[in-house]
Amino acid sequence: MKRRAPAVSGAASLADILPIGAPQRMLIELRGVGKRFRTERTEILALAEIDLRIGRGELVSINGPSGSGKSTLLSILGLLDSPSEGQYHLDGLDTQAMAPPARAALRNRSIGFIFQSFNLIADLSVELNVELPLVYGGVPAPQRKERVAAALELVKLGHLARQMPGRLSGGQQQRVAVARAIADDPPILLADEPTGNLDAQHGDDVIELLCALHARGATVCLVTHNPDHLRVATRILHLAGGRIVGDQRA
Repeated sequence: MKRRAPAVSGAASLADILPIGAPQRMLIELRGVGKRFRTERTEILALAEIDLRIGRGELVSINGPSGSGKSTLLSILGLLDSPSEGQYHLDGLDTQAMAPPARAALRNRSIGFIFQSFNLIADLSVELNVELPLVYGGVPAPQRKERVAAALELVKLGHLARQMPGRLSGGQQQRVAVARAIADDPPILLADEPTGNLDAQHGDDVIELLCALHARGATVCLVTHNPDHLRVATRILHLAGGRIVGDQRA
């Protein structure tokens, strides 16, 4: 699966815009981002004053205690939620200035998600689960078949393409979820505790697969509590109380 730059409708690619030798802009840039959740009686500050810049090709691990804001941060990075304050630029685009359909299109073509729960549809085969996001993205059928086959081969599950998810092990189901996330070759992969429901061996297999995808060019943001899995990162962010309290580069 050859890596390609995310397409932006109506705009040239980054390589076309910048002269040779010019510094590339950050892929992800958050400035003063905060997130508040309000109820009738109280307000919860989930994130505060987040300043974060992530370049292309980084593998960033995000850790911190429960309730520190890790999943909220990942949801904002993935355009599943919007900040209450601050700015989020993705590949130079001001995401808050975009209409919801444009944000959804940007999310679909630029970001792959891997969650702790596999979120596979039990009534669909492995290949149809992997194909579904491509259907939503409007990819023509012949291209969908090629991309699904390539993604399943990459996670070493091509032989199980027509199997139903319920007949797979937990590790195999998570690998299907990874294949689904990478089928459209997004430049960014966001993984929220992807090994949380797996035993140690299957968890290590998933992390090894994420490292391989990173080596192929993907920018990966990984939320994990496992200290061994933290060590695979090129950079480790530490969150506490909704703030970044540490930013360590390997």
